[in-house]
Amino acid sequence: MSTKRNTIQRQLILDAVRELNIHATAEQVYAHVVGKHPSISKATVYRNLGQMAESGELLHIGDFCGSAHYDHNCHKHYHFLCETCERVFDVNDCFPDICSHVKNLEGFEITGHRLSFFGLCRECKPR
Repeated sequence: MSTKRNTIQRQLILDAVRELNIHATAEQVYAHVVGKHPSISKATVYRNLGQMAESGELLHIGDFCGSAHYDHNCHKHYHFLCETCERVFDVNDCFPDICSHVKNLEGFEITGHRLSFFGLCRECKPR
């Protein structure tokens, strides 16, 4: 893929994802950026988020609750989605045998993976 120019809009969007630090949706990023740069369009935010995820600057962690979520933390880690409050949490533990296990099951050639857990966070689980 060709190198993208580092525009003011692109930097504002990247900064917003980092500042929000919540596995932000495109809507959340747009709301954050438009406060600083009112002329930015939703299309610009969505397009740049997609391009930054494609280039590896951001991590598109999946679509949860009807929205794509983005992470500025691009190191290998997993995610947990609370089904009640809909927050996404990092799971920083690593399960190194998972890829070799899947590969050995079916003979797949694995080039990457995303693993997300679903359930209730500490604050939402019944006491």
